[in-house]
Amino acid sequence: QVDLVESGGGLAQAGGSLRLSCAISGRTFSDHVMGWFRQAPGKEREFVASISLNGDNTYYADFVKGRFTISRGNAKMAYLQMNSLKPEDTAIYYCVAREGGSSTPAQIIGDPKRVDYWGPGTHVTVSS
Repeated sequence: QVDLVESGGGLAQAGGSLRLSCAISGRTFSDHVMGWFRQAPGKEREFVASISLNGDNTYYADFVKGRFTISRGNAKMAYLQMNSLKPEDTAIYYCVAREGGSSTPAQIIGDPKRVDYWGPGTHVTVSS
């Protein structure tokens, strides 16, 4: 059983920053590609960013390029640094993971159907 544990959500002002963290816990001997999706109130869930096992391949949604940065701490940790936040970034942010080794591209979990595991979500609210 693999669990994803998110932290770091909260309230920020427009133009501010937040850093989300995600940890893989549970019994697993597999490696994982990791990433983030989000869902704003009344909107569809959408992909945000993903990163390969070794952190050498990243993939971003166009609307966060230049503002958000995804990184890996180790094989079981991922982070999402969110800068220049906008009110439209307000959403529940979900950490996601898919089993995959060093050759698995980050883009693979841009499709939610290819995600193996979902975290419970962490709220991010950006005030104007």
